[in-house]
Amino acid sequence: MSMENGNGSMRRKKWNFLQGNKEVNNNNNGSSAISVRGVYSMMLSNINEEDERDVVRLCRADPTDFPCFRTTQDAPHAIAEAVESFRFNSYAPSGGLFQARRAVADLVSSDFPYKLSPENVFLTVGCTEAINIITTVLARPGANILLPRPGYPQYQARAAFCRLEVRYFDLLPDRGWELDLDSLEALADDNTVAMVLINPSNPCGNVFTYHHLKKVAETAKKLGIFIISDEVYAHLTFGSKPYVAMGAFASIVPIITLGSLSKRWVVPGWRLGWIVTCDPHGILQDIGIVTNIKTYLDITSNPPTFVQAAVPQILEKTKDDFYTKNLNIMKEAAEILYDRCKEIPCLTCPHKPEGTMTAMLKINFSKIEGIVDDVDFCVKLAKEESVVLLPGETVGLKNWIRITYVVDPSALKEGLSRIKSFSLRHAIQLP
Repeated sequence: MSMENGNGSMRRKKWNFLQGNKEVNNNNNGSSAISVRGVYSMMLSNINEEDERDVVRLCRADPTDFPCFRTTQDAPHAIAEAVESFRFNSYAPSGGLFQARRAVADLVSSDFPYKLSPENVFLTVGCTEAINIITTVLARPGANILLPRPGYPQYQARAAFCRLEVRYFDLLPDRGWELDLDSLEALADDNTVAMVLINPSNPCGNVFTYHHLKKVAETAKKLGIFIISDEVYAHLTFGSKPYVAMGAFASIVPIITLGSLSKRWVVPGWRLGWIVTCDPHGILQDIGIVTNIKTYLDITSNPPTFVQAAVPQILEKTKDDFYTKNLNIMKEAAEILYDRCKEIPCLTCPHKPEGTMTAMLKINFSKIEGIVDDVDFCVKLAKEESVVLLPGETVGLKNWIRITYVVDPSALKEGLSRIKSFSLRHAIQLP
């Protein structure tokens, strides 16, 4: 029967009614929902297959591509022991194995003036799922959340799925990427449910000071909102500023800390993350956030049980020299990036990175021609030089680029050399 006649017409009306969520492709600011993974794939598709040089990937913060970054030997040994015991082939409890939650509680609260318990910890399938959970449990009609700009696009994308309105506060490059607290206050209203802080900062590479973080906590308290502190890069600092855990200010305002094994232990593919409630006054429990997290975990997947079982041994046995070695490589890479960027006329690195694995570079369009914006810059660079960067638009800052510098030093030098050649090729020719 034709879809134009009889019951066929009725069925088509039904399908027209059952439409997908348009917010998946269009967020509440009208622009396309984007992801690092999606943009990375798009940039790779622009590589010139006739270029026989190796592709230099300075787009994703995944150092596992390079032999100089390997996880501690204690990690695979702990995994093997868990698998070979045959004790961890079952489903795990919704919030995670007790011993793993206790190990994470001890790890996170080692930076606090108070002690966390396993009940404060919920294990997730990487920090990505932690973001998904926390944005979902906060979503309600008319609610909004405050996100940093530039920031990590997963928050924006997930908010779009949940129809949670996003409002952006700025990070200021001329102040070392500190929060613009005045703009933060102006954005909030009675429907603001929380703000997100990423420290150490992806994508900026800065580390917030104790004094600034305390101001952020006091501002959040004044606004009556709690803080979601994304600390995936906790302790990955190598500059003059030490890492300060936001949970240290939980006596001022409730903090939900997000973290994972991915970066510090160089195992992003193991997908082990966590949500930690830092809330000595029990506010998050009283307002139902903790109950909502538990409910969500009851209907979603858990990290592999054997990976959870390995967590206590990984956290306990990893030696300091493993962390020191990685930080020394990262510090060297940050210095290479900062120094060599000065030789590239059209790019400026406003601050030497002091933490994480990424930095933001500003494009100076007065120095180049034939390139219209950051996306065009990255597409043409991929085609001409087989170097992959992330357009700043992806992280919320148009006409900047995000670069991942935690790669093999020789690959970083080669990539920056090609970017310099690209810049000179497209330099404005004076008469």
